[in-house]
Amino acid sequence: MADHRHERDTNARRKPRAVVIAGPLAFLATASAVTLGVLTSEPASSDLPSAAAAPASAAGSPDTPSASESADLAPDADRRSRSVSRSASRSELSSLLSKSETMQAEESTRKAIKNADTRLWTTTTLNLWTEPGDEAREVGEIEPGEKVLVTGRELYGRDEIVLDGRSRWVTAGYLSTEEPATLGGACTNGTSVPSGVSPNIVAVHAAVCANFPEITTYGTFRSDGEHSQGLAVDIMVSGDRGWEVAEFVRENYEALGVSYLIYSQNIWSVERSGEGFRGMEDRGSTTANHYDHVHVTTY
Repeated sequence: MADHRHERDTNARRKPRAVVIAGPLAFLATASAVTLGVLTSEPASSDLPSAAAAPASAAGSPDTPSASESADLAPDADRRSRSVSRSASRSELSSLLSKSETMQAEESTRKAIKNADTRLWTTTTLNLWTEPGDEAREVGEIEPGEKVLVTGRELYGRDEIVLDGRSRWVTAGYLSTEEPATLGGACTNGTSVPSGVSPNIVAVHAAVCANFPEITTYGTFRSDGEHSQGLAVDIMVSGDRGWEVAEFVRENYEALGVSYLIYSQNIWSVERSGEGFRGMEDRGSTTANHYDHVHVTTY
């Protein structure tokens, strides 16, 4: 009898190992029973061991997790809950920061408008934007020769102005302390250009004549090049006054339909406008080098 008890104690010590192995076996038996039940739509065979039948019966309600499964799922659910909570917190924080930044920007704009006390002239037609960044909306334009209130703020290549009490942004570099010559006004010195020249040449003559009435000689038709097509005009002027005329035409090239102009051995063109006036090679004479006139070619 002593030997028999000793043998049972030995089996008892090995029981944990048997439990580890029995788990997968029971699962396999359960899975087999469920699979057979689905395929044959018949009750599980009575030949199956009773030990396997119990797990199969427990697994018969797939929507109801076992106690161990519930314990396993609980940490995952808790982690998901904490993750969602953290995401919500980050989203709320981001929203609060965005609102704060917006409020600060609006407050800064109000201060800039309130403190604006400088007025500058627009030198060309400028688009009006709601803000300086990429998300800005174009809301209109302002004509050249307008005196506008400026805040002194510049960002992303745009200057802030005040228009009807609102902040608006325009392309930087086109506001001046000096009133630009306007295109309006009548030519009163009796000069004219012949019929047959392009409408743009008519516009160039009218604008220059109105703003520089002392200039009385304009050369249009000639047998060569663009002059023969009625697309060019030579405005006979020299010295610093010539540069004033050249700059006036350049600043208003869009309204006048100008393609390029030459003065004092320098050329400016729409295609390379970013380079400003560029030097030219010596052509040998005062006239050929355009020291005594401003040459204007239009479209």
